[in-house]
Amino acid sequence: PERNVFAAADKAGFVTGDASLEHVPFGLVQGEDGKKFATRSGDTVKLKDLLDEAVRIAGEDIKSRLSDDDEAGGELTEALEEVARTVGIGAVKYADLSMNRESNYKFSYGRMLSLNGNTAPYMLYAYARICGIVRKATGQPEGKGVVWPEAAPEILITHDSEKQLIRNLVKLPDILSEVESELYPNRLCDYLFETSQKFNQFYENCPVNNAETPELKASRLSLCTVSAATIRLVMNLIGIPVVEKL
Repeated sequence: PERNVFAAADKAGFVTGDASLEHVPFGLVQGEDGKKFATRSGDTVKLKDLLDEAVRIAGEDIKSRLSDDDEAGGELTEALEEVARTVGIGAVKYADLSMNRESNYKFSYGRMLSLNGNTAPYMLYAYARICGIVRKATGQPEGKGVVWPEAAPEILITHDSEKQLIRNLVKLPDILSEVESELYPNRLCDYLFETSQKFNQFYENCPVNNAETPELKASRLSLCTVSAATIRLVMNLIGIPVVEKL
């Protein structure tokens, strides 16, 4: 059937130059009961309703983590509302893209909004954490955009976790090429998750602010900067903006 669609598109002039038309199959989105995802009455669930609910849950989670002094009458500030929107909508997008597109998957707010595992909130937190590390190591104040330090003249490798992080970061061009040719966006999400894990291992073993020498500190700050830039780039590619504080 797709051949007929492609032929019609060609005759209609929708296909120009050396454009390639490919059929990309998708699996079924299921409810947590394993059946086709629908409302209790059996109607199709509207995307707007899904996104609104995800944003609401994200907002409630942010409220629960605020201290009494931070709460403004129980309402989120405009900035925190924007964070809730980013987290909520990003969670739904990421959950869909992180699955093999040909497989069925169960829709679960709890799973997609979790701060653990291969989820948008986890990746947003990973990026915000790196921002915090860089702020602290460079003496930057909270509340302003991070000013990323200039690249170190030399990258010094003193621990295997630094080497593993670098090896992972330089794989990005190959990952992008693979996704472009094979059309499986979940591999971008897998790469993001692997990058965040490699960074965590690096940070656990290699102090940044308390590095032994200024040269080593500069080197590790550069690894932080490149890791953050990689996460930011790939998140933007899948349509999710990052936040510098979460």
